[in-house]
Amino acid sequence: MDVASFQDIKDKFNETTQRVVWCTFTTMDRQNRPRSRILHPVWDGTTGWIATGRQSHKAKHLANNPFVSLSYWDQQHEQVHAECKAEWVDDQAAKDQLWNLLKTTPEPVGYDPVAFWPSADDPSFGALKLTPWRIEIWSVGAMSQGEPPQVWRQDVG
Repeated sequence: MDVASFQDIKDKFNETTQRVVWCTFTTMDRQNRPRSRILHPVWDGTTGWIATGRQSHKAKHLANNPFVSLSYWDQQHEQVHAECKAEWVDDQAAKDQLWNLLKTTPEPVGYDPVAFWPSADDPSFGALKLTPWRIEIWSVGAMSQGEPPQVWRQDVG
């Protein structure tokens, strides 16, 4: 069932993504084959952020195709799927903002990025911004009751 506003799914989206924390993150490699890995986004409203290596394989994949798929799943089969456009944000103010978001968000979603980089101005520290064009929320429990998934969309170009 399509929903008109992110506000319609916001609470369930936040509850699930903050409980599950880690998601499967899929890019398309340079030969257009899917490549998945586990990553740890932090969400600020409808914008996702991932602190990650700026020179990683995923950076090469994103240079070829900026669209990614994120999948959160738990043992009760509650799921969030976020289809997003990913873009590197290289200005220092945005990198500082992500650094502070990671440090000030309570665990397990937040963490101290010093475990991976000495500072936000380290050249290998990458700020990957995720803008969803489609978010789907559903569960096996809801499906067994005949309830369709909730789907929110926005145009990201």
